[in-house]
Amino acid sequence: MEKLKAIVDEAIANLEGTFSHEHDEKVARAIETAVIRGMLEGQHRAVDACNDCGPAEQDLAHKVATAIRQKNDILIANLSALR
Repeated sequence: MEKLKAIVDEAIANLEGTFSHEHDEKVARAIETAVIRGMLEGQHRAVDACNDCGPAEQDLAHKVATAIRQKNDILIANLSALR
């Protein structure tokens, strides 16, 4: 969570002077949303890759996919709590 906040803060700092102060919050939310969507897309691809493995690895793949989904759920809950 702190890393995401740092990424957003860095992006806002790089844009300093581009937007009025009142737009900084909207820009920060847009950046945060884009980062989250990109991260979730990568994790969905990882889950899909786990599910595409052969029958011998299905049990391990299911465990990995479940762990990824649980991490996603925790991340989304934490981000929702920040608002």
